[in-house]
Amino acid sequence: MAKKSKAEERRARAAALREAQRKKDRRNKALKIAGASVAGAAVLGLLGTAIFMELKSRNIEGVAEYEVGDFSHVDVGQKVDYEQSPPVGGQHWPYWQNCGVYTDPVTPEFGVHSLEHGAVWINYDPELPEEKVTALEGFYNPGDYLLVTPYEGDMDAPIVASSWGRQIAVDAPDDENLLRFVQLYERGTDVPEPGAACSGSVQETQADFEAQLAEQAENPEALEGAENDDKGSDPDNEDSEGEAGKEDEAAEDDGSGEDE
Repeated sequence: MAKKSKAEERRARAAALREAQRKKDRRNKALKIAGASVAGAAVLGLLGTAIFMELKSRNIEGVAEYEVGDFSHVDVGQKVDYEQSPPVGGQHWPYWQNCGVYTDPVTPEFGVHSLEHGAVWINYDPELPEEKVTALEGFYNPGDYLLVTPYEGDMDAPIVASSWGRQIAVDAPDDENLLRFVQLYERGTDVPEPGAACSGSVQETQADFEAQLAEQAENPEALEGAENDDKGSDPDNEDSEGEAGKEDEAAEDDGSGEDE
């Protein structure tokens, strides 16, 4: 009887161990399912947040949209009569304005070409208070497809931001709609030349370039060394200090054109 009792005890312990293992397996499985559910809920939550933020970013008040018909090149020096002020697109010169911050107005025909490449162009009233100008300049980081310039033409508000075919007018740099506009349309893809460079071309302001044109009798060679659509573009959009309009030093060195 004693031997039978010990055998029964061993069987009972074995059965208890098996039951304990089954409970452990069920618990681990439940934890895995719960973990997967939590992870799935987290992913769905993040996805939902992303969708919400995307929809929120597109819900920008005050954006005017325009159809841009002709965006062909015209000769350098030929002025374009733009329908909007500042312009949102249209004909332009073969060279573009390097993206960045400028303290003086830039040539509209160059700025429009930058818009064609996906830039956002922020124009502001030259009388805008200095602290607001500084805030606008803070929008730009090296490599951004963003122009920040004063504008001497007519504007509907002290600050007007334009992308290709779109425009928004605001009173202050901290306007949330301005921030959303820049975030959504900088490096725009629904433009005639998405991904084309916004550097390596024209660095001069409008006054400087017009002075060069007058001095050189509107000679297109004033832009020698600047990138244009015929020569290709800088795909990495590396910031450039290259100046369009440099005189040909080689011609000066050989003394050509000088009286003996």
